[in-house]
Amino acid sequence: MKLKHKYFDIVIVGTGLVGLATAHSITKDFKDLRLAIIEKEKEICIHQSKRNSGVIHSGLYYKPGSERAINCTIGREMLTKYCKENKVEHDICGKIVVATNKNEIESLYKLELNGKQNGLSGIKMINKKAIKKIEPYVEGIEALFVPQSGIINYRSLAISLFQKIRKNKNVTILTDCKVQKIYKNCVDTSLGKLKYKYSIFCGGLHSDRLAKLDKIYTNSKIVTFRGDFFRLNKNVKNRVKNLVYPVPNPKFPFLGIHFTRRMNGTIECGPNAVFTFKREDYLKNEFSFEDAFDALSFKGTWKLFLKNWKFGLDEYKRAFSKKIFLKEINKLVPSICENDFEYCRSGVRAILLKTDGSIEDDFVFEKNNNNLHVLNAPSPAATACLSIGDKIKSKLFEC
Repeated sequence: MKLKHKYFDIVIVGTGLVGLATAHSITKDFKDLRLAIIEKEKEICIHQSKRNSGVIHSGLYYKPGSERAINCTIGREMLTKYCKENKVEHDICGKIVVATNKNEIESLYKLELNGKQNGLSGIKMINKKAIKKIEPYVEGIEALFVPQSGIINYRSLAISLFQKIRKNKNVTILTDCKVQKIYKNCVDTSLGKLKYKYSIFCGGLHSDRLAKLDKIYTNSKIVTFRGDFFRLNKNVKNRVKNLVYPVPNPKFPFLGIHFTRRMNGTIECGPNAVFTFKREDYLKNEFSFEDAFDALSFKGTWKLFLKNWKFGLDEYKRAFSKKIFLKEINKLVPSICENDFEYCRSGVRAILLKTDGSIEDDFVFEKNNNNLHVLNAPSPAATACLSIGDKIKSKLFEC
């Protein structure tokens, strides 16, 4: 492909939801800027943004005052407004977080307090009888009802944003275009060199590698975990109506296996969290020497393994044994049997890991000259993408 222009005011790398939302925010306010959007795949938004659980997060779990909490609250409101105005399918159906034993009650009350500190009105503790009214087949002794949670087709959101962006005649979209080198005010790609005034790198699963190309060296590394989703068969999909979550174990960085209604009416359960030997691993047998060496030569990976070895071993068992996976979902819905669900898909989560084995749990941005890198965009990045896009736009001109 021959480039029509080789100089741009802004170049954005990555067409996940954060990249698209950033492009949308910029083109909305600065229509005359010449903008290039680069995507290494042949189509937009095919990795984390497409392969998540499809949930609109409320902000229940995030530390009050953190970027995650603030952007989730603002972003959720922006997202629902955008969806209504642009007819993107979504449903604010609410969710319940269910305690199945007395040991989880204290954590549940802490979650309620955390949610209220994050501005969630209407959340409330409910008893066993109230649980049955919302989810008749779910077993629990108490639950937290969160009315702000919902579901969405994030792929539809990405397409909607993309269609708005491409209407601007000053926007150039380059797919199948891989970044090879990064210089000051220039990026060398598989389609040629692009010069620019500002650049934004929304690399997702490869954000640390793009930063390294730009001579940004940090004490952190992207390590990836695959999450497998299973679908309830038609004969039992009435066992769950909307969103049902367990009480998360505070010792571990994941929310646990939960039930989600998709926009097409199917019910999914998952995901687990299994270390991957390939960053874009959507099967159980994929391997990349580069990705595996990158992760396993990083001392933070081994420290994470040592801290959470039992959790990691249990996750691997669940990944390869349907019976063991069933035991986990039976804690919430005991009436589901082994033949009532089947594997349907997988996604991959990018974890920004520090050298001490701890996980960076907030958004991280790094600058070098006029280059801005989104180094870490954890959940709720999809929910908060419009808010994050506005934030990136304002940060860009601080470069």
